[in-house]
Amino acid sequence: MKLEIACPKCEWKPDGGAHWVCTCGHVWNTFETTGKCPNCGKVWKDTACPTIPGGCGAWSKHINWYRNLDDTMRDEIEEILNEESTKAKLSTDKNTPNT
Repeated sequence: MKLEIACPKCEWKPDGGAHWVCTCGHVWNTFETTGKCPNCGKVWKDTACPTIPGGCGAWSKHINWYRNLDDTMRDEIEEILNEESTKAKLSTDKNTPNT
């Protein structure tokens, strides 16, 4: 099966645009980096569905946006996200869409 990315709440599919803003101010496509800001390295475990390009604005776990992952791949991605979060000593902030 082909990997797909879509909002778990409304099924909106990212269009490749830079719709997410990190707390450091960087704007990027969070799915190009699996939720990691390329500017400051912060890892976002939660991602908002951006309303400007047609999404619903709801927050979901970043991992839940990925469709057709087998259990092994899902576990590996979750482990990477957890390791990166620990390394970065994240606050409870969330990835804010660029709206």
